[in-house]
Amino acid sequence: MKIAVSGKGGVGKTTFSSMLIRSLDADGKRVLAIDADPDANLASAVGIEGADKITPIAEMKDLIFERTGAQPGTIGGFFSLNPKVDDLPEALSARLNNIKLMRLGGVKKGGGGCICPESTMLKALVAHVVIARDEVVVLDMEAGIEHLGRGTAQSVDKLIVVVEPGRRSIDTAEHIKQLAEEIHLKNIAVVGNKIRGPQDEAFLRKHLNGFEFLGFMPYDDALIQADLDGRSPFDVESTAKDSVVQMMHAF
Repeated sequence: MKIAVSGKGGVGKTTFSSMLIRSLDADGKRVLAIDADPDANLASAVGIEGADKITPIAEMKDLIFERTGAQPGTIGGFFSLNPKVDDLPEALSARLNNIKLMRLGGVKKGGGGCICPESTMLKALVAHVVIARDEVVVLDMEAGIEHLGRGTAQSVDKLIVVVEPGRRSIDTAEHIKQLAEEIHLKNIAVVGNKIRGPQDEAFLRKHLNGFEFLGFMPYDDALIQADLDGRSPFDVESTAKDSVVQMMHAF
């Protein structure tokens, strides 16, 4: 199972991803978690010690030069478009139980994109973990799907868009769906988060009636307290956690 998770910043995308990853681990699955959001901190949400010390792959200049043949920060020129990456999940992952976690980091770019060693390396790594790995893969994406290419997207079993009751969250979900369809990624589902009651659920169903709904996570003070305490949301008892476990069994 290969799962990508996206959504507008602040909707609880990383909270959902971390609880899904820990739920899969507790269910006996081997999980490769990919933090593909430069602004997220999936490792700490999962509960990995020393999460703040994990170096993003995009900042590993020596490794990028070794694998691509070009210095990071350069644009254009000659470098490998198919760098060796199959050994990186074992070599560079932080670990917890049956979870391996890699942090991709961001590529500084201007204009419409970047043809550069860092970007090439990250896309090759994502393609490898989605297409060739035999464990469950969960990618915590930014509010877009730029790490997924046309060939990679065909191997993603489900794109989950986390939304909250609000117009901007809905607009982002529609934009993500449009981007996904452009690369023929059609298996898309929505998870509603911060649900205060039936009216919030009804609001999302009304405004996202073209989407499959995987489930809903209730608004839960226990998750806010877990964040304040620096704990993984999976390590506190909450109704949201129970909801994620139910969704996992629905895959």
